[in-house]
Amino acid sequence: MTDLSIDDASAFAAELADAARPIIREYFRTGVFVDIKADDSPVTVADRTVEKTLRELIEKRFPDHGIAGEEFGPKNLDVEYVWSLDPIDGTKAFITGRPTFGTLIGLLRNGVPVLGLIDCPILDERWIGGPDIGTLLNGGPLMAPVTKPLDKAILTATSPDMFDADEAPRFAALKQACGLTLFSGDCHNFGLLALGTIDLVVESALSDYDYLAPAAVIAGAGGILTDWSGAPVALGSTTRIVAARNPALHAAAIAILSA
Repeated sequence: MTDLSIDDASAFAAELADAARPIIREYFRTGVFVDIKADDSPVTVADRTVEKTLRELIEKRFPDHGIAGEEFGPKNLDVEYVWSLDPIDGTKAFITGRPTFGTLIGLLRNGVPVLGLIDCPILDERWIGGPDIGTLLNGGPLMAPVTKPLDKAILTATSPDMFDADEAPRFAALKQACGLTLFSGDCHNFGLLALGTIDLVVESALSDYDYLAPAAVIAGAGGILTDWSGAPVALGSTTRIVAARNPALHAAAIAILSA
């Protein structure tokens, strides 16, 4: 087994993001769709190219590590180190005119998040953090956010139609209680939360490998990640998820979602 220090992991995660960035930018110029995902959302040539590039880099450098990610599917989740990747997955957000995606990379050791990175997420076509600067979260909490009431919080979520009929009213109540609600794509919401761009994330059920990257990013940002009842989310859970960096906001959201 290849041992990996947190410094090595941080450097390699930045290398992966550097490899993905020009491919993502090319997508903005082309927007070519090449496939359809399991949820009927389109897959772009950038999706497939980023997948192939990151997989090859990891397998060459760390052939005994596992890989999981949005397009990869679960792989070797019982090995010591698992790289979790959500390379772009922004096609639906792009189509609706709100590109909000980047490169989301997490690393787990024996199931425990040790690193999370989101590289240059995009909000309203602006690169957050500058055109060439990603944000690396290597296990240490960021500056604690200022406590704010729920009606001042910026909420992000998947599309309302992703919630079940019995969940929709509770989500609608939370949405009404928040100051602003944005709809973007799955794991990228967690990266935006980690950067302090938004305050609260509520998601419909995530697949096993979708969970890994946000877990690493939220842990790196010192945030809270639970299910709608407030219970901890287990590795590989497919439950509905709520996350926040602010304990008061998290508790307020749970009170509504668990009612």
